Amino acid sequence: MPVPQGRGLVARSLLREDAYRAIRDAIVDGTLAPGERLNDSDLVEWLGVSRTPVREALARLEQAGLVQTKPGRYTIVSPLDVRAVRNAHSVTAAMHELAVREALPNLSTAELEAMAEANARFADALRRNDADAATTADDDFHCVLVTASANHAIREVLERYTPVLRRLERLRFSSLSGRASVAQHDQIIALCKAGDVEGAAAATRANWETLAPLIDNLADDDRASDPSATVTPT
Repeated sequence: MPVPQGRGLVARSLLREDAYRAIRDAIVDGTLAPGERLNDSDLVEWLGVSRTPVREALARLEQAGLVQTKPGRYTIVSPLDVRAVRNAHSVTAAMHELAVREALPNLSTAELEAMAEANARFADALRRNDADAATTADDDFHCVLVTASANHAIREVLERYTPVLRRLERLRFSSLSGRASVAQHDQIIALCKAGDVEGAAAATRANWETLAPLIDNLADDDRASDPSATVTPT
């Protein structure tokens, strides 16, 4: 799919972070498809900014594994890579588990209510088969605990690795396989209310582990398309 048409999608005062997020989100939601070439001039016109924030954004996206660059030749949206997804999955699950452990002792009633509200939006989005809204609501649900942990290192790690998973996770939220997450979120909330740190941490990890079958399917697809390929298990 080509870069969306139109000028000045965001304000001229766009910062580097805004450019990064705009391109990242277009990759995650599939607007910019795997393997698609990214031309600086097209991105500049689309976002309505100079080349500098675009190039800085692409450099960050390359570090995050979302784009691949051959200097002087091309920049493309990275295909979904099994090894990268597995690595991101294990790191992300561990960070969310740690966030629960650090957040729960001081979790407020307002934060528990925010989690419940986000899960209600999540359930509604799934009923409407709105994968984008479901992804946003799921982010909001987990973000409550990440914010409450007050651990900036957790947030920085998740900022880098979560987008890799979100590209895959949108497939789950577009199908019936995502419905189980609503009940899992409810369980996490209940365990947090009860002050059960170990239980809430385990339930959170279990929630993120539900991505494992999608990753396995991705590996199977890779093998089917390239019988000579091997995938290192983790």
